[in-house]
Amino acid sequence: MRAGEFSAAERFSIEEAIRSAEQVSRYEFSVFVGRAEGEPHEFASRLHAALVAPERSVLVLVDPAARALEIVTGSVVRRHLTDQEVELSAVQMQSSFAVGDLVGGLRRGLQMLADHARAPQTLHTD
Repeated sequence: MRAGEFSAAERFSIEEAIRSAEQVSRYEFSVFVGRAEGEPHEFASRLHAALVAPERSVLVLVDPAARALEIVTGSVVRRHLTDQEVELSAVQMQSSFAVGDLVGGLRRGLQMLADHARAPQTLHTD
């Protein structure tokens, strides 16, 4: 499935989830849905590296034809988002994808990633 195969409402829903994730976490989020060129992890890594601020970004790649999901996080994001939290978000997305809910899975997964990536509030800096 390519982005062009989403309805306008589905695209809006995904874009809204991205904006919400960015507001919650203060990091950049990108979603790619389509055929990965070559090995999905390597392709996702190349896409992530091409982002404006890859160190402060999270990229989610979904290749429905290959049944692949890749989540690539930047070095700054990894200070607040652990591998276990990324895996938990991936499991949530895969569960939704398995029942045919691609948009819902992306929305819930992005929200989970953003919630986990949110830096804890500091009450005192002394």
